[in-house]
Amino acid sequence: MEENVETVVTEEVKEEVKNNKRNTTRKPKRDFKKREPQKKLLEEKVISISRVTKVTKGGRHFRFAATMVVGDGKGLVGIGTGKSMEVPEAIKKGIQSANKNLVRVGIVDGRTISHEQIGKCGRAKVLLKPAKEGTGIIAGGAARAVLEIAGIKDIVAKSLGSNTQVNVAKATLEALQMQRSKEHIAQLRGKTKEEL
Repeated sequence: MEENVETVVTEEVKEEVKNNKRNTTRKPKRDFKKREPQKKLLEEKVISISRVTKVTKGGRHFRFAATMVVGDGKGLVGIGTGKSMEVPEAIKKGIQSANKNLVRVGIVDGRTISHEQIGKCGRAKVLLKPAKEGTGIIAGGAARAVLEIAGIKDIVAKSLGSNTQVNVAKATLEALQMQRSKEHIAQLRGKTKEEL
């Protein structure tokens, strides 16, 4: 008796499935337009990748720390750090962090800075000097990466203190942020540019 009930139920279910298949109408396929990958608006550069260790009761845990600099080459620049178990993931996180910390720096004539400045971060000091047209970027390591991404073409930079790459990059950015143009100083003093 129980077997007959089961077979009847399964036959009814099979019929319903067949009827549903027949009743459904196919929708026409939509034409999906292929999206073109968006061009990156900001350039990215790796300043440093280092292996960092966290010592716990269970042993040592290794991760990678990547410091990145991003910018548009027209005065917009930012520095960020990311950590992860894998290097590509650390770089990705560093870029996201740098995008959150973007700042605008003043560039004179689209190529250099307005005056000498010393930037500090920790024990790292970076001296920036404006240079004549055609000089190029005379700087090394992390300072060079920041200046290139910022879009400065003629400058002389000198690292005076510690040469920890992350701190040198941050000191360079700080020195760039402290730049004041003639227009800005005249505005602060309540005078015109010519009166200075």
